[in-house]
Amino acid sequence: MTELIVETLDITVAIPTYNGAERLPKILERLLTQTGVENIRWEIIIVNNNSSDNTAEVIQEYQKSWEANCLLRYCLETEQGAAWARLRAVREARGRVIGFLDDDNLPAPDWVAQAVTFGAKYPQAGAWSGQIHGDFEVKPPEKFERIQAFLAIREHGCQAFLFDPDNLRLPPGAALVVRKEVWCANVPQRPTLSGKLPGLMVQGDDYEPLLYIHHAGWEIWYNPAMHTYHQIPHWRLERDYLLTLARGCGLCICQLRLVNTKNWQKPIVFVRTIVGNLRRVLEQIIKYRGHLENDIVALFEMEFYLASMLSPFYSLKISLKKYIS
Repeated sequence: MTELIVETLDITVAIPTYNGAERLPKILERLLTQTGVENIRWEIIIVNNNSSDNTAEVIQEYQKSWEANCLLRYCLETEQGAAWARLRAVREARGRVIGFLDDDNLPAPDWVAQAVTFGAKYPQAGAWSGQIHGDFEVKPPEKFERIQAFLAIREHGCQAFLFDPDNLRLPPGAALVVRKEVWCANVPQRPTLSGKLPGLMVQGDDYEPLLYIHHAGWEIWYNPAMHTYHQIPHWRLERDYLLTLARGCGLCICQLRLVNTKNWQKPIVFVRTIVGNLRRVLEQIIKYRGHLENDIVALFEMEFYLASMLSPFYSLKISLKKYIS
C-alpha cells in the first residue's frame, strides 16, 4: 500500500465560522490580495461550525474560481462552540503555524507574511498576536476604550512584548497565531470552556489553550506588525449585548485561574477571586453612586466584577457536572 505523503506548509489560516455566509466574502477577498506571500507555502481552511445558513454554498462557489497561490479548504464541525471549531482546524491544518481569524476579522495586506516572519524570528514563541483595530458601524459610547479589549480590540503600541498569562493578560483567539506542534502537545482535546453558544455567552475559550501553552514553558508574544480590523456591528454596542458579554467574561475568571493550579491552591484561588471582586464592586458603587445606570461603560465594568465574584460557584458547577457525567 502506498503511504499518502501530506506536504507540510508554512502557515494555515483557519477561519471558524457560524452563519458567516455574508461575512466570509470580505475576509476571503482580503486573503486573496495578501502581499509578500510569493515564497510562502500556505492554505486557508474554513471550519463551518454547524451553520444553518448557506456558508457551505458560498465556499463551494469560491473554490470553483479560486486562483490564489494557496489552497482553499472546507470542513464541517458539528459540535457547537468556538473551541471545537478551533480544535478541528488544528487537526486539519497542514501548516507549521496556524493563524486563526474570525469571520468578522479583516487582515491587513501583509498579515500572513508578518505572522510567518515573526514566528521565524522568535522560536520560543508558542503563540503570538498583533494589533486589532475596531471597525465600527456606529460610534462607540464615551470612554469605550476602557472596555474595548472585551470586544477583542487590542492596540498596545509599536513595541513587541511578552504577555503576562499568570495574571490573565493574554491576546484573544481572534487573529492569534500558534505553532501547531505546541498546540497538539499541550492543549487537551476536551476543553473546559467551549465558547459562546446560543443562549450561553460564557467566555474564556480564547484563553484556556494559551494557559496550557504557557504552562508548558512557551512564550506568548505581542507582534505590533500584524494588523487586523474587527468589524463591530451596531448591535454589539447595545446595552443588552454588552452586559451579557460582561457577564460571560466574568463567569469564566475563576475557571481560567484554576487551569494550571494545584489542588491545594484551589481554595485560595476561590477566596481571592470572591474577595478581590467584592472589593471592586464596592469601589464601583461608591465611585458611581447615583450615576451607574446612565453610564454603560461603568455598568459593564460592574457586571464584569459581579460575574467574576460569582465565578468560583460557576467553576463548582462545572466540576459537579463532570463528576456526575
